[in-house]
Amino acid sequence: MKRALGLLIILLVACTSLPNKTGSVRGTVADREGNPLPGVTVTLGQQSTVTDPTGHYEFRNVPPGKYELRIRLEGFAEKKMRIAVADKDVRRDAKLSSGVSESITVTAAESPGIIGRIVGGIAGGKVQALQMPAAVPMSSIDRESTAEYAKIAENGFIDTKNEKTTTFSIDVDGASYANVRRFLNANMLPPADAVRVEEMINYFTYSYRQPSDGRPFSVATEVAGCPWNPNHRLLRIGIQGKTTDQWKLAPNNLVFLLDVSGSMMPPERLPLIKSAFRLLVEQLRPEDSVAIVVYAGAAGVVLPETSGADKQTILSALDQLQAGGSTAGGAGIELAYKTAEENFAPNGNNRVILATDGDFNVGMTGEALIKVIEEKRKKGIYLTCIGVGDDNYKDAFMESIADKGNGNYYYLDNINEAKKVFVHQLQGTLVAIAKDVKVQLEFDPRVVTSYRQIGYEDRALANKDFEDDTKDAGELGSGHSVTALYEIATAGRGQIAELRLRYKDPHADSSQLIASRVVDDGRSIYESSPDLQFATAVAEFGMLLRKSQYKGSATYADVLALARAMRGADLEGYRDEFLRMVETSRTLSGEAPQAIARQ
Repeated sequence: MKRALGLLIILLVACTSLPNKTGSVRGTVADREGNPLPGVTVTLGQQSTVTDPTGHYEFRNVPPGKYELRIRLEGFAEKKMRIAVADKDVRRDAKLSSGVSESITVTAAESPGIIGRIVGGIAGGKVQALQMPAAVPMSSIDRESTAEYAKIAENGFIDTKNEKTTTFSIDVDGASYANVRRFLNANMLPPADAVRVEEMINYFTYSYRQPSDGRPFSVATEVAGCPWNPNHRLLRIGIQGKTTDQWKLAPNNLVFLLDVSGSMMPPERLPLIKSAFRLLVEQLRPEDSVAIVVYAGAAGVVLPETSGADKQTILSALDQLQAGGSTAGGAGIELAYKTAEENFAPNGNNRVILATDGDFNVGMTGEALIKVIEEKRKKGIYLTCIGVGDDNYKDAFMESIADKGNGNYYYLDNINEAKKVFVHQLQGTLVAIAKDVKVQLEFDPRVVTSYRQIGYEDRALANKDFEDDTKDAGELGSGHSVTALYEIATAGRGQIAELRLRYKDPHADSSQLIASRVVDDGRSIYESSPDLQFATAVAEFGMLLRKSQYKGSATYADVLALARAMRGADLEGYRDEFLRMVETSRTLSGEAPQAIARQ
């Protein structure tokens, strides 16, 4: 027995001492001038990876044999080379020349979920495997924040002697509020430019009346005292979109455009997106259709047009998506719009839903991309943007393209926000009941001496654009509400302004006009409606986060007191959550806990 055991030990030692029969392949990819190229897709046989920020790539534990090495980057000519691998290292550097890259191909494969592939769709009974770059380990990426927010030059007071009229486009986006919540949940105050006060206000629903005159929305105004400046008044404009029975809505032709690049690997990015879109798919009707386009180093269709009745096929395609590669977002958007056009529903709702962290680092960007989005908008294909991520989140870019695409913009920081966007407010997210909605106020200079709009800085329009039907403005979704606040200085009460709105039906080219009077009856903020009081608390909170020069005497204690009193039924818990966010901000700002709210 001892002899046998000894022989076994000798055999094991001999086996472990055998030489390693695998090799490695590594190298650097650069342009013709020698500048390193990050995000290049490098494929060796069935393995893929992408170059790091220094242009370096590496394959380890490669079995001996002959392989084709393919090096691809959008905008450059593809390079191929044959190499032989033995039990040693092989180095292959490459320089890429500008040129047209080959388009990606879709081939049948039996096995799903392989690293370096994004899988989806059904073709001939087999799952399609769309070849994409493999994921870069997140530990190899510099996590320093490169998030971008557009600079906001806060609206100031305007003397009515100089300009008595103000015009703006509506905004129903809610991205800023969810992004602010993410910062606060991480025990950080958000950057000032991440706080768009109008989006904070419009995150909440209000009890505005449904339209009863045949129009797609109702309009109401209210004036009350300004809590942070007792010498001023607040004017609220409330717009309520008509809520339509889901089963009476026109068919939805949807294209999911999903970023599956390497930056989308963390759980709060692509995995969250997949869970969110599952919620949307569960709401689809048989007359609805979905196609799925993905992009990383290149773009491809992983699910052709599929009926909403075939939910399992759609969900299967979503489940098998994986992240890896650089971000050719421009190519993805072009392909998504092309897919939407091919499946265009003349009497339906045609929409591309983009989900990304906004980090478009390869391919078409900037003005060319905006031009494509604007052209497709004119053809009746709208764009909804869903943002995720943190350190490299491109908020400014996402907001801009959603605006140009006649769409809406949301940020998902958790699955509950996804439920809000894709379940509770799905009709508003997908279905426009009015487009190019513009609002204009003309103040009476005899009564109003100056005014300041709270928020909407990037939605301001020239007064002459109000009657110009060629000028783009925001869309209103089914059941969506819009709230806008003005802080005004007055010299009296009674009629203080005329309110005018213009809008177009979703398939019309000419606008319709709505006009009404704005009356101040002298009530205090505490005598005003619960809707105005809560919206005022949210506006006050936004100004505190921005450290606004117009916040007057506002404190977090004031916000809490006003919001708590107007919490209402709060069936979804959004207002309770708001109170927790204010409490967190109060602590982080260093405001004394014993601070007393205004009386």
